[in-house]
Amino acid sequence: MNLPNKLTILRVIMIPFFVLFMLLEGGANPLYRYIAAVIFIVASFTDWLDGNIARKYGLVTNFGKFMDPLADKLLVCSGLICFTGLGQLSAWIVILIISREFIISGFRLVASDNGVVIAASYWGKLKTVSQMILSVLLILNIPALSFITFLFIWIATALTLISLVDYIVKNHKVLTEGSM
Repeated sequence: MNLPNKLTILRVIMIPFFVLFMLLEGGANPLYRYIAAVIFIVASFTDWLDGNIARKYGLVTNFGKFMDPLADKLLVCSGLICFTGLGQLSAWIVILIISREFIISGFRLVASDNGVVIAASYWGKLKTVSQMILSVLLILNIPALSFITFLFIWIATALTLISLVDYIVKNHKVLTEGSM
């Protein structure tokens, strides 16, 4: 159990605390929202940190390859579900984003069965960053930033679709031919 894997596990452990503080008092208490924001930002930072440490020091493991993207999906999707429950985000957007995650995870599973590793793409990384920025904006829920939040809803949604199409186009042979 190396440091990057410990950071990934820490991120997973932080998720229930993030959700708790987001939903306490129906999301109406600013103090709890600030605590949720700090937890989310720290968890998001561990995503960046564990990947950099793993690559820099050659600590990439099968556990990390599996758990790191799963931890990211759990963090972001937990937030998106909270935002829907709090009336801050339309359910169709959350369904679209979560559906994309299931589709890509399925693609990766099929590829893995064929001995192929599908790495995160540039579009996928942009999608994740935009979703994390959107999540922080929605957590903080600052009226003066409502237009920027609105823009990020559409940026994250567009990048979700673009990255889905990118993965399918680049990796369709995994499904059709069983290899790359």
